[in-house]
Amino acid sequence: MRALTKATTKIMRHETVMLVANEDAAQLDWTQSPPWRINPTVVDEGPIDIAWIMSPPGLESGGHQNLFRFIDIAEKAGHRCSIYLYTTSADTVSIPDIRAMLRSAGAYPEVAARIAMYDREQGVDASTQAIFATGWETAYPAYLDKSDARRFYFVQDYEASFYPLGTESLLAGNTYRFGFHGITAGGWLAHKLATEYGMSTDHFDFAVDKTHYSVTNVERRTEVFFYARPVTPRRAFEFGLLALAEFARLKPDVRINLAGWDVSNWNIPFEYTNLSSLDISELNAVYNRCAAGLVMSLSNMSLLPLELLSSGVTPVVNDGPNNRMVSDNPFIEYVPASPLAIARKMAEVLDHPDAVERSIAMSESVAQVNWSDSGAQFLAAFEGAMRG
Repeated sequence: MRALTKATTKIMRHETVMLVANEDAAQLDWTQSPPWRINPTVVDEGPIDIAWIMSPPGLESGGHQNLFRFIDIAEKAGHRCSIYLYTTSADTVSIPDIRAMLRSAGAYPEVAARIAMYDREQGVDASTQAIFATGWETAYPAYLDKSDARRFYFVQDYEASFYPLGTESLLAGNTYRFGFHGITAGGWLAHKLATEYGMSTDHFDFAVDKTHYSVTNVERRTEVFFYARPVTPRRAFEFGLLALAEFARLKPDVRINLAGWDVSNWNIPFEYTNLSSLDISELNAVYNRCAAGLVMSLSNMSLLPLELLSSGVTPVVNDGPNNRMVSDNPFIEYVPASPLAIARKMAEVLDHPDAVERSIAMSESVAQVNWSDSGAQFLAAFEGAMRG
């Protein structure tokens, strides 16, 4: 007899893993009014207990670095802060390791806030008077938390645009309808969320830390810089390469520096220097070798253009309200999103007859643009909302 064998087919089952827990997304009904919205907490005077819910911070996360800057500002104003980490990752989060990273990183300020994992059942501490969501996924636990604390949303970008049209873009966009008071990075976000979602918003202006960025080179500069983040689609890495390939044809002897990510595994059609990820202490020296810096921003503007200005570099930025409504500095070159137009503009910047004088002038143009002023804007918005 011929042996009969049964063919078996292994069915691969896909598990949906998003930044937000499925049960949190499923249980939140933003069309109904939650208890914390009916009788919001008011603090007439004195310090406020603030809970900040965030994803675990990383060494190179600019968004977290800026977030910690404002936690530091809140603490220095007398407010008491706690940090709750929210994640759907299966990887274990080590609080001691995060503390060690924060202490070692020059871009993170030292804060007094305690750090703990967010537990849905336990929620934030009973003394909490204000809860800040800090990213779209953290808006879900912030909304669902049983505390009566007033809800805020620290918004640094329009995160619905981080995804293709689909579940995650929908879930991210929904968070702007949760009834939180938004305090946004720059005016473009405040305008967009207020006009398109009816969100209550304030904003703080972008600024620059002059202790890290200044003009040290008063000679003509012979290099250029590109903020290269292939892992961050909104930074339009591939588009930038198209522009730089044309620039390399126009200026074959000019060194092109790529920094922001290790791009050694990418095929790049021109000669370049791969600076990978630099510590904040290393950036000023690189910037001071460069005449122009290409920074692509397809959503909210990056902090880099103002940092480049402080170091005497002309920022070349794709034109659009998302960038112009954040900064109207006259030394930022806003260019239509054409690779050839961007390449020509970078070449013009390099050949500018008054390049040295312009470097000094552009640094002076941001001399009074301080994070302390932005912090005062943040505190006025936050405290004003808390005072009722």
